[in-house]
Amino acid sequence: MDDVPERNYDVAMNQERHRQFWLETALIFAAWTVFGLFMANQFYMQGSALRGAPVPWGPGLKQGLFEAYQWAFVTLAIFWLARRFPLERGRLIRRIPMHLAGALVLAMARVVAMVEASRHVDWLGTRDFNRQYYSWYHNYVLFCVLLIGIAHAVVYYARYRERERAAERLAAGLTEARLQALKMQLQPHFLFNTLNAISALIPADAKPARRMIARLGDLLRISLEHEETQEVTLREELAFLEPYLEIEQARLGDRLVVVLEIAPDTLDALVPHLMLQPLVENAIRHGIAPRIEAGTVTIASALGADGGSLHLEVRDDGPGIVPDGGASGRKGVGLSNIRSRLEQLYDGAHRFELDTHPEGGLIVRIVLPFRGGGLAEGLAESSVR
Repeated sequence: MDDVPERNYDVAMNQERHRQFWLETALIFAAWTVFGLFMANQFYMQGSALRGAPVPWGPGLKQGLFEAYQWAFVTLAIFWLARRFPLERGRLIRRIPMHLAGALVLAMARVVAMVEASRHVDWLGTRDFNRQYYSWYHNYVLFCVLLIGIAHAVVYYARYRERERAAERLAAGLTEARLQALKMQLQPHFLFNTLNAISALIPADAKPARRMIARLGDLLRISLEHEETQEVTLREELAFLEPYLEIEQARLGDRLVVVLEIAPDTLDALVPHLMLQPLVENAIRHGIAPRIEAGTVTIASALGADGGSLHLEVRDDGPGIVPDGGASGRKGVGLSNIRSRLEQLYDGAHRFELDTHPEGGLIVRIVLPFRGGGLAEGLAESSVR
């Protein structure tokens, strides 16, 4: 798939993650270097006090930095755990034991590392495992727990700042979109009156044409009435999608089959407003319209296994993704805009994937945090022709 905006977005996100990782790593090692210098000074002062005379600075510096950099690697591991398995509401019962187990393992690794290093480095002295374990293991565990708390504080603050930046980007994007809409917008009343006038000029027996214009008016009215809405229920989103589907089915006739595989318990889940329409349009335009034979577009929803996520799919049985980026290469800004919008609304707590179906066609998979609840009745395994 040759989609330059999407590729540039992915590259920018990867570069930002790498930059944050290396900055965080540098800060961790810098902080532990300061700690190591402090420990070296302490070793030097204690050695001088015990011997009654100054002792060489070198051994104390080596030991201080050696222990500090061991803790630096432990800190990197703890930060990885905090980022990979954050303590979140609804997951505390599973995550807290996981982090405690991580603290126990890392503390034991610290004991073993000191014992093994003492066998190869003279200035560390002799370290017996039992003595090292009983003297220091519990202190290491407590220190690891403290680092876990610090790591989560840093992760939560970073997420808070990212949400602030996302909100600023979203606000800026909405402002820019409103300004652009003001430049290009037709007066709604004039537009609807024009559609009504055109409908009145169509002969009375041309009911399909009249209905197509009416559905176009419905689609425009929905877009204007909900222009500031960010999320709606899946039930509403499917209702918003209905006028567009009727227009496309009037245009393509029997060549287009739309299948809805909507789990009833997902109908009250919140989804981004007008997200399905560009996905379905993309499937029809690239997967169905270029073909002579009939094609199928499937819209599916289901709850995740844990009940905390909403899984959405839009599938077609067209040619799928063509490597050369031809007619079915799915170019354009629609998918890129959806990806950017999801990132701003859900701050990375989502998935957006494109895949080629083994039997042909493109699959767009979206996983969102489940918001909403209650069983709903209605659409399930239904088909519209």
